[in-house]
Amino acid sequence: MATSLKAGDKAPDFTANDQNGNPVSLSDYKGKHVILYFYPKDDTPGCTAESCDFRDNYQSLLAKGFEVIGVSVDDEKSHKKFETKYQLPFTLIADTEHSIVEAYGVWVEKNMYGKKYMGTARATFVIDGDGTITHVIEKVDTKAASQQVLDVLAQ
Repeated sequence: MATSLKAGDKAPDFTANDQNGNPVSLSDYKGKHVILYFYPKDDTPGCTAESCDFRDNYQSLLAKGFEVIGVSVDDEKSHKKFETKYQLPFTLIADTEHSIVEAYGVWVEKNMYGKKYMGTARATFVIDGDGTITHVIEKVDTKAASQQVLDVLAQ
């Protein structure tokens, strides 16, 4: 993956609808630390493992001052089904216009079974209360995504 964003960069602001059809902006979280994770598709094995890991550790992340936001190019209806099926307690952003994935550099050419296509690269951005990216995780461990965040913060 080749996101051009790195630690120290200002996180691109965005406004898009969440799983309930409500507009959400990154700037709504000013003063809070945000774990912004990008994932390819609702209800697929890796994305479900990653989202459920954030769900299972959500209370401890909140206690450490973090808010969790998931982003994929799926629509609101798909996000709502995903949220309901797995009782996800956090915001899922429907980036159907691809503007957020492009702003963060995670809309990339992928290759599966020799077929090339455009898709979302799995990546996690940790953003501080001033809207500055403090960490970028490009090799996400879907089964331990929240621990990965805590590990980079401890470095």
